Amino acid sequence: MERKIGIAGLGGIGSRVAELLVRSGEQRLKLIDFDRVEQSNLNRQFYFPTQAGGLKTEMLKRNLRQIRPDAAIETVNRKIDKENIRALFSDCTIIVEGFDRKEYKKMLVEAFARTDKQVVSASGIAGDGLDTIGQKQMGNCTIVGDFSTDEADNRLFPPKVLMVAAMMAGIVLKMT
Repeated sequence: MERKIGIAGLGGIGSRVAELLVRSGEQRLKLIDFDRVEQSNLNRQFYFPTQAGGLKTEMLKRNLRQIRPDAAIETVNRKIDKENIRALFSDCTIIVEGFDRKEYKKMLVEAFARTDKQVVSASGIAGDGLDTIGQKQMGNCTIVGDFSTDEADNRLFPPKVLMVAAMMAGIVLKMT
C-alpha cells in the first residue's frame, strides 16, 4: 500500500502536524474531523480569522493547498467512533491522533493496537513546561508529550502545542 497519512482530529495537534507534513513534502493525507473552526482556536491551530465557523476539514484543506497545490488531500467530515474508526482509516498506513479527550485517544490506540498501522499520539500537551516533553513507544504506537498535564487542569500554551506537533510530524516523516 502506498503511504497515506490519516489525521484524526484537526485541532492544535492535528492541524499543525498536517501543516508540517505538507511543508515537508508529504503528498497524501486524509483529514477527519466533524468540528468547526472557533475564534478561540486561532492562537494554536492552523486556521485564520476569516475561517471561523467553517468546517475544520475544508478550511485546513484550503490552507494546506496554499502550501502545496498538488497534494492529494482527502477530507471526511464525520465524528469518529468505535463503529467507524477502522473503516475510516482502512486506507491509511500511518494514523496521527489529535483528539482533545482521553477516551477518544484510548479508543484510537486500542483500535489499531496489534495491527500493521503505525500510530502517533499525544499525551500531556497542556501547561507551559517545555523541558519535560518526550516520547514513548508502546507496540506500534509512539506517544509524544509530558504524559501528565491535562487541559482540564492546565491552560493550553501555544508553543508547547506546536512543539509536540513538530515532534509528532518528525516521527511520521521518519517512518517508512
